[in-house]
Amino acid sequence: MLNIVLIAGSPGIPSRVATAADHVAWRLQEQGATTATFDVNAFDPAALLYADTESPAIRQYLARVAEADAIVIATPVYQSSFSGVLKLLLDPIPQNGLRNKIALPIASGGSPNHLLVLDYALTPVLSALGADSILNGVYVTSSELSRTETGYRIGEAIRARLDDAATELHTRLVGVANAATPASTYRGARDAATLIRRAAG
Repeated sequence: MLNIVLIAGSPGIPSRVATAADHVAWRLQEQGATTATFDVNAFDPAALLYADTESPAIRQYLARVAEADAIVIATPVYQSSFSGVLKLLLDPIPQNGLRNKIALPIASGGSPNHLLVLDYALTPVLSALGADSILNGVYVTSSELSRTETGYRIGEAIRARLDDAATELHTRLVGVANAATPASTYRGARDAATLIRRAAG
């Protein structure tokens, strides 16, 4: 089963990025994937600030990241970059900690003016952590997630884009898994044939 970790880097409760990440997680679950979402607010602030890898919560988080097939990163835009609290969540991940993983970045800003934060801020960080493939990200403006009494409502247009991103991620992961299967099956059949020939000889 595909295993996907989502990281929401916003201190707000509720937050637009957490809402977007939750929607992507729901869509991935509908397609049969297993997801785990880590929100910055679920961690002890001191443990995050000092990257305390002995903290049980951070140890669990790092273990899930290591096991994941893909990572979804969601952040608000602050001063034309990703949030500082997201950096605190990324700092404990070891060098090349995202190797052999596909990454999907999501960002939320007040206007479309910060759209390029996906390419110029998030993508380099994900590349530095060793992500094998980084999908085209989803940028969400404030107007596309309207505030309600209990949280945020996702507009139809951005819902469709988040759905498409989740589907693309799932499809890519299935493709990677299927590409690996025939080779292993072939090796198994070849090895079995070799054993039969040896036994016959």
